[in-house]
Amino acid sequence: MILQFFAQKVNSNAAVRAQINRFILHKRGGLRNIYKLYYSTAGDWVIYKILNKKYIGVALLVVVVPIIAGIFSISNIGSRDGVMAVNESKQVEDEQGKKNFIKYAEFKVPYEALEKAMKVDIESHEKEVKISWINVLAYLSAKYGGDFKSHYKAKDMDAVVEELKNGKSLEDLTAKMKYFKYYKDVYTAVLGEFLGDYSIQVGTGENGEPVFEDKYGLKAFLPIAKTFPYQHYDDFGASRSYGYARPHLGHDMMAAVGTPAIAIESGTVEIMGWNQYGGWRVGIRSFDKKRYYYYAHLRKDKPFHEELCEGKVVKAGDVIGYVGRTGYSPNENVNNIETSHLHVGLELVFDESQKESNNEIWVDLYDITRLLAKNQSAVKRIPETKQFYRQFDFKEPNLNK
Repeated sequence: MILQFFAQKVNSNAAVRAQINRFILHKRGGLRNIYKLYYSTAGDWVIYKILNKKYIGVALLVVVVPIIAGIFSISNIGSRDGVMAVNESKQVEDEQGKKNFIKYAEFKVPYEALEKAMKVDIESHEKEVKISWINVLAYLSAKYGGDFKSHYKAKDMDAVVEELKNGKSLEDLTAKMKYFKYYKDVYTAVLGEFLGDYSIQVGTGENGEPVFEDKYGLKAFLPIAKTFPYQHYDDFGASRSYGYARPHLGHDMMAAVGTPAIAIESGTVEIMGWNQYGGWRVGIRSFDKKRYYYYAHLRKDKPFHEELCEGKVVKAGDVIGYVGRTGYSPNENVNNIETSHLHVGLELVFDESQKESNNEIWVDLYDITRLLAKNQSAVKRIPETKQFYRQFDFKEPNLNK
């Protein structure tokens, strides 16, 4: 409440309030991060009050409260369920009588764990004991108190997989894990449609009709077309200053102007057009409504694929537009981004009230895109239109609903 009080005094900007709300729900990182957000948010207003003798009480609060909060955070890091799980679960439990949905989530599963769990899932698909990668990852996250990156060991995954193979039920394994369901719900929201049954074109028949092969595995695609070079690093949370100071809530993939941008997952185009921050951008919603994919800074003049329109259903692997450097301007069709790149964002939506709010949940996509590099969409260029199309057609059960 004190942080919210200072934020309102300093700046009523919705993004700042959202950042503080996230911090209040997620008291991780101890003293250092508390001071960083506390003082950067309060800023000059707090300093002024400290220097004014009439506000000596405020000064004491500014100094003492972060110390107490930091000690509390550090003291809880070693608990079995972890600070993050406790805070997030309380957020749901304390609002009985209101809409009961997840208000805050993070996805911090490293690439090594994603890849290993995915292989376990695919290899077990046709075996007697089917092992879900989401269940395995949620189990480990509950075991680690949400701090996957600090605690993950491959042998921990091997151990739980072995127990499942030997007949131990998931219910028995997670009986004493209070927050297993929470992590399963979050990880299902992120990864729910990444693995599954699908059919991919492998050639053409004598009459020119496509020939398909049925498969089970990774059916989400890298957002950059196959053979096109790109570079990326984990820039989620980095500072941005255009318009107002804020954290970067997406993942930037550096690529040349005109590089085909690919739909990660099948879904429906919810919005396309100009946004002064993202330039030419496309928003695609998954069929289960849990994921909203945001592709931004598309090419000047011809940003979108010629067949794209709002309301259109796109397939995972379809070309949806072209990399550019538009944005950072209230005027349409302006190149104000210094380096061409594709900004990709993934927002989790557990309730429609979250979609455009102060409490949006965005996911760090760095490790996920590293995984998606295993499945890239090959494209072909049509000389007459200069448009790119996917080379091999794709089918999945969701497209038939």
